[in-house]
Amino acid sequence: MTKRIIAGLSLTAILFLALWGGGLWFAIPCMITTCLSFHEMIEATVQAGHKPVQWPCYLCLILSIPLYHFFGSVALMMPLVGGAFMIIAMTVIFREEPKLDDIMVSCLPMVSVLLPGLCLLGLQKAPGQANQTMLLLMAFGIPLIGDTMAYFIGSRYGKRKLCPMVSPNKSVEGAVAGMIGSVAWAMALAGVFSCFIQIPPFWHFPILGFLGGIAGQMGDLFASLIKRHCGIKDFSNIIPGHGGMMDRLDSVYWASAVIYMYLNLCIGSFAA
Repeated sequence: MTKRIIAGLSLTAILFLALWGGGLWFAIPCMITTCLSFHEMIEATVQAGHKPVQWPCYLCLILSIPLYHFFGSVALMMPLVGGAFMIIAMTVIFREEPKLDDIMVSCLPMVSVLLPGLCLLGLQKAPGQANQTMLLLMAFGIPLIGDTMAYFIGSRYGKRKLCPMVSPNKSVEGAVAGMIGSVAWAMALAGVFSCFIQIPPFWHFPILGFLGGIAGQMGDLFASLIKRHCGIKDFSNIIPGHGGMMDRLDSVYWASAVIYMYLNLCIGSFAA
């Protein structure tokens, strides 16, 4: 438990330093953690006995993150991801034992890690560092505060299982508490930042908290399903007491993708 607490506090300190520095001070750690999560996902599928086609995945990863950071164009990503998918599919099709599963697990990291990781970088395109910091605090805080609330309330008052076949310890009561925590965090950030910068209308923030909270919980369950399929407890042991980078960021990836999409669809001038 001591190692877990120390590691958690260290990660929190690094996150706040990255947010305070902004720019490349955030982008570089974001790229590194995305690459680690990407690798952990591929290795998990290998341990499960699958044979993913790895080099197109890593090539797509290596090219897409710097391209998106410096040019900020989603249009550049589509040919990369689409091309990687076609190469993966052709490689598997011409194997002696072609399996559809191998195509699917090869594409899984691109969809569930790379694209959401790019969404985190995309939140840096908001006008002004204060807006960027607010959005990134939402992307991390909405799922993590929700997860914390869900753990403490669920462990004490949880009775009805939320999804026992995937994650037996999660409860409906914990999930509801997590949603309340996510919405409260988004509204609190809006209240604080509205004191010194212009933000979108306040009513957007409870919606972002709600949608981001749902996405965060689904991301956590999705990662649990992958681990259950692969027969592993954690994606790696890189973080003492916490497991792998993917174990810490599974909910953040999903929440950041939903927040990024909402901002671009509903507040188009606020995020790039």
